[in-house]
Amino acid sequence: MCDERTLRDAEHHLRQSGNLTRRKFGALSLGTGLATLLPRPAAALPVTAKDVEISTPDGVADCHFVHPSSGAHPGVLIWPDALGLRPAFEQMGRRLAESGYSVLIVNPYYRAVRAPVMPEGASFRDQATRERIFPLMRSLSPEITVTDARAFVGFLDSQDAVASDRMMGTTGYCMGGAMTMRTAATFPDRMGAGASFHGGRLVTDGPDSPHLLVDRMQAHYLFAIAENDDAKEPDAKTVLREAFAAAGLPAEVEVYAGTLHGWCSLDSTVYHEEQAERAWSRLLVLFETALA
Repeated sequence: MCDERTLRDAEHHLRQSGNLTRRKFGALSLGTGLATLLPRPAAALPVTAKDVEISTPDGVADCHFVHPSSGAHPGVLIWPDALGLRPAFEQMGRRLAESGYSVLIVNPYYRAVRAPVMPEGASFRDQATRERIFPLMRSLSPEITVTDARAFVGFLDSQDAVASDRMMGTTGYCMGGAMTMRTAATFPDRMGAGASFHGGRLVTDGPDSPHLLVDRMQAHYLFAIAENDDAKEPDAKTVLREAFAAAGLPAEVEVYAGTLHGWCSLDSTVYHEEQAERAWSRLLVLFETALA
């Protein structure tokens, strides 16, 4: 949830810590350098990556597709955070592909602009970034998410690198968390797992709240919640647990101590390496079981 309180929390964190996570700041300014910040999976598979263009009813979406270089594997659709498709998410997708998944990372803003939307190193701490990103975020309705999900899932299903006899997964960060839930509800027979990392607005008072879609899903879920997001919406985790329990679906819903909104995105100034790695390990467990 990228709002004024989120920004204040991040500023306080950076003043207190006196760093930008102290994780080889120079590497954060170079897309290729980001790869050095992620540990490779044990027995990492060789992968093939390429930029792709996917036709939708509203235009052509520029995306990034990375998959093991041989064989067919479960497909995974990644919805990035508010800053959109960029090198950090390409590297996160590559890491997942090295673990045996065929991964599509999408540009949700393709109707207005090709990725990357902002230059590397952009932060919500900067007013120019907020002025650029907030209107793009507001342009994405639930209906648009469903339209795009149909095109993106269709693309994955058309690829030789995607196993047609295995369920797919979907992950989302920040605004992408809600998008995973809309995807899982739209494709209950295709989506076997979903994961939301510091997802925003998963439980609202509106008739289109994502949590109201749970009874349409078949996906097992992971919700990795930032501590400051939980402080703003302390009841959301309980509502999510109850919704999945009522639907008879497994869901791991956890608040990760010491984390701020954005803590799982590799290039975030509040990236929390230890907790992000723990959340990543839980994602792999989820996929290993639900996409088997």
